[in-house]
This record gives sequence, C-alpha cells and structure tokens, in this order.
Amino acid sequence: MITGCLRSFFVVLFALASVGPSLAAGKLVAAVLTSDLPRYREAHRSFVKTLAQKGFDQSSTDIILQTPNPDPISWANAIRKFEAIGADIIITYGAPATLVAKQEVYSTPIVFVDVYGPLETGVTKISAMTGSNLCGVSSKVPMTTLIKTAHEFKPIRRMGVIYSSREAGSVVQLQEIKRIGGQQGFSVIEANVTSPAGLNSALNAMLSRIDFLYVSESSTGSFMLDKIIARANAARVPVLSQMPDAAEKGALVSLEVSPVEQGQLAGEYAAKVLKGVKPGQLPIITPKKIDLVINLRSVKALGLLTPFQGLTAATKILK
Repeated sequence: MITGCLRSFFVVLFALASVGPSLAAGKLVAAVLTSDLPRYREAHRSFVKTLAQKGFDQSSTDIILQTPNPDPISWANAIRKFEAIGADIIITYGAPATLVAKQEVYSTPIVFVDVYGPLETGVTKISAMTGSNLCGVSSKVPMTTLIKTAHEFKPIRRMGVIYSSREAGSVVQLQEIKRIGGQQGFSVIEANVTSPAGLNSALNAMLSRIDFLYVSESSTGSFMLDKIIARANAARVPVLSQMPDAAEKGALVSLEVSPVEQGQLAGEYAAKVLKGVKPGQLPIITPKKIDLVINLRSVKALGLLTPFQGLTAATKILK
C-alpha cells in the first residue's frame, strides 16, 4: 500500500513503477484530503479497512493518499497527478477538494466523503444522486435540532458564527443558521476566519455581543477549536458545533456524524465502483448514526440549568 503526503508527481511515478507487473492487474485508488484534519484521517482509515474487507486489500490494490496545502491550486495539482498516473478511482475528503475534482475530472470515478450538503455546495445538481462520475457520503445533519437544543438552555437573541469563506460547507452552515435565525427571531453576527491569524480579533469583536457561538466545519475552526472553546467559555458564551468531538473539547452541545461510518460507507461505494457500477447510479448517502451530545461539565461551568427536554433528546451525555 502506498501512502504519502505532499508527494511529487515523479516520486509517485517511481513508486508505481517499482511495484512491477502486479499493479497492472490490480487497482489504483487515489485519495486527497482537503486539509490534514483528524476527522478526515479517521474516515480514511475506516475507508481503507472497509475496502480491504470488500476484496481490495494491499495484495491487489495500491492506495495513494495526498494532503496538499489547503488551497485550490494545490488540490488541483494533486488531482491532475492522479489523472496522469491513471488512477482507477479518486476519493475526496471535504467539499473544497471535491469541488476541484469535479472541475478537473470528467471520466474517472470520484467518491466524496464528509461533504456537508452536496446539493447546497454545488457538488451535485440534485439531492438524490449525481447522475455523473461522482457519488459519495453527505455529512449534513439537521441544524434545527442543534438550535432547538440550544434554546432549551437559554433564549437566543444573537448567535455568533465563525466560518470560512474558502470552504463551501462552512458557508452553507452559516446560511442555514441565518435562515433559522430569520424564522426564529434571532440575529447572526458572523466572523469570516480563514486563518489562525484572524481568530483573536474575531473573538474579541464578537464574544461580548452574543448569547451563543456556533463554530462551523472549517479547517481553521477545527485546528483552533480548543482555543475557541476556552475563550468562549471564559466569557460565559456556550459553544455549539457539528464537528466530531466538539463536546468532548468543551462545547455545550454538538451534533455529530461519525467519521468512521462515513469512511465505511465510502469504502462500500468505492468497492462497487471498482467492480463496475457507475457512480451516477448510486444515491448520495448520509450516515445513519447522528449523535446529539450534551456536555454537563460545560453546563455547570457556564452557570446554566440542565433542561429535561434537552437531556431527553440527547443520545450522549458527558458528565
């Protein structure tokens, strides 16, 4: 099995040439991460395990994994290399890398993983299936469930949102909160944070003005989540998120889809495609298990009361 990070085209070619004739009879699977996030790595490990269980193990399948710099040019370069070396299938983790692959690849099958809202981000034109060379796993969960649970703790008048304009899924989450805010009567104060350098100023500007802080799924939000939660909790502002392990890190409420299940579903789809199924014939799928997690330690630290309704709805409670 071949894995790598920021591997050059020539290194990849050398590696493929070195495996000899066995590669010609096997399959080449190429994967690219939007950024080096733990949830993408966890999903990929699950993907590899599932693919092996379906008959595509290291004896018959070579897997190349690249984690380019998190920008469109680097994603495009990685995907072009995959096309150049004749990948049988391309796996993309996250909406940004998937959107670039959609633009760059016209015939090679693509299986996407952890895309929040394939329809809303523009990955697909219809919600059921792509009808093209793409198929995959949506990580979208019902935002209204998260907001409703937050309301159980205290009224929402102003919701702060940290998002990144560079990541389509993050923008979709911002738009969803704005839509819900319009329906439920709370305002949204947004901060576009595309790098760690802008985080402090964003938090300084918003924490004294908001009742809750929603941290969207973005690279910066994920890498800096511990710091964001610490700052918000110190200001007595509860944090909401849909990122895996957000509640474990101190968020009051999180609504989480398992990266392991996403990787498993993507592995099952990839196996079908490698056996000849057309990607456009496979429906877009969403993991069945969605956890609504409440952190009682944060409830106590924030001086909030624990609502019975919230506990009843929760699938996981951290004490």
